[in-house]
Amino acid sequence: MKDVIIIGGGWAGCAASVIAKKQGANVFLFERTDMLLGLGNVGGIMRNNGRFTACEENIFLGAYELFNITDKLSIHKNMDFPGHKHAYLYDVTKIEAEVKSFLLSIDINIHLQKRVVDIIKERDIIKAIILNDGEIIYGDVFIDSTGSTGPMGNCLKYGNGCAMCVLRCPSFGPRISISQKAGIKDIIGLRQDGSYGAFSGSCKLNKDSLSPEIKAKLEKEGVVVLKLPEEDIEMDKLRKKVCQQYALKEYGENLILLDTGHCKMMTSYYPLEKLRKIKGLQKAKYEDPYSGGLGNSIRYLSMAPRENTMKVKGIENLFCAGEKAGLFVGHTEAITTGSLAGYNSVKYIEGKPLLVLPTELALGDLISYGNIMLNIEEGLKNRYTFSGGVYFNRMVEKGLYSTDPHQIKNRVEKLGLLNIYNKG
Repeated sequence: MKDVIIIGGGWAGCAASVIAKKQGANVFLFERTDMLLGLGNVGGIMRNNGRFTACEENIFLGAYELFNITDKLSIHKNMDFPGHKHAYLYDVTKIEAEVKSFLLSIDINIHLQKRVVDIIKERDIIKAIILNDGEIIYGDVFIDSTGSTGPMGNCLKYGNGCAMCVLRCPSFGPRISISQKAGIKDIIGLRQDGSYGAFSGSCKLNKDSLSPEIKAKLEKEGVVVLKLPEEDIEMDKLRKKVCQQYALKEYGENLILLDTGHCKMMTSYYPLEKLRKIKGLQKAKYEDPYSGGLGNSIRYLSMAPRENTMKVKGIENLFCAGEKAGLFVGHTEAITTGSLAGYNSVKYIEGKPLLVLPTELALGDLISYGNIMLNIEEGLKNRYTFSGGVYFNRMVEKGLYSTDPHQIKNRVEKLGLLNIYNKG
């Protein structure tokens, strides 16, 4: 039997689990906290701009299961908000339990509150992982989807301190880079001024702490735009945030609120006293991070050098996915890289050629382009997402952006990749 060990249970790790299982592997998913999905528990935005194309490409490749869940749990569909079209917003309060239930139903071995702290390696082959309690787990192939956020020391060094975010490092311990433990030097993302990392781009407010009028409008329309007082406009804050697709003028001059079950506020952080001066937010309370009046988590501090197959360079049987695989932003991007890593991990065990998604697909182009940018200093100062910024512009210029599922299916079919993830 083929044993695939996946470290990190965010969207990328979950996607890798699904595809590796469909390829006939025994899948063991290790997550250091007590919940799957990580930042997916406070995200929620799907199918906006080029993510619609990417979502459909994934579905036609055979990675449809997780998108079916996010579509099913979306409380707003085909909605627009500043700079973004045809977005779906899934309910963050329900998503994790649904994904976990699905993974268990297909016999994924989920190990929660199991932090991987080290590896056992012979030459350039990983033999096993070591857990925080000393247990040793052997496997044939390993996928590093541990993310790039925090832990506390980094959020203090490069941010405003621990903001008590959903990753909960003080409770469950810090993430450990598997690639770094294997002796591979990680790559660190930069800000425009050359400093390291980037602030997570949004906070969550408790919806019940909003005024009845704002809450009602938010739940009806999915979005509320509130004008900021002139004295509180800080355009400089936009340059520090990870989500460059939301670093637009409208987001500097207004508070954009989205309904994702909680109230998603599209700014990295906002002092609570100032927030409560805005009409309708006089009783506002942070839901994530709890210290959203002070700061937010710092991301893009740990990317592995990799091939376009998602294999980590220098280690024969280590793959990577999610933020670990590059300066990628978003759930769709995590599912994209995770699905490919899961597929290729099994091909590696079988001794078969690894799949490189062609650049005629938006998925393959993002993976390829993101890899090129990892090796250029200016490239390290950008973030790459189907939904905006430099990569969405590239998608449009290359004619890859489409909202027509039939056109997207034909594109995948012509490349001979229809349902590739479903085939053994």
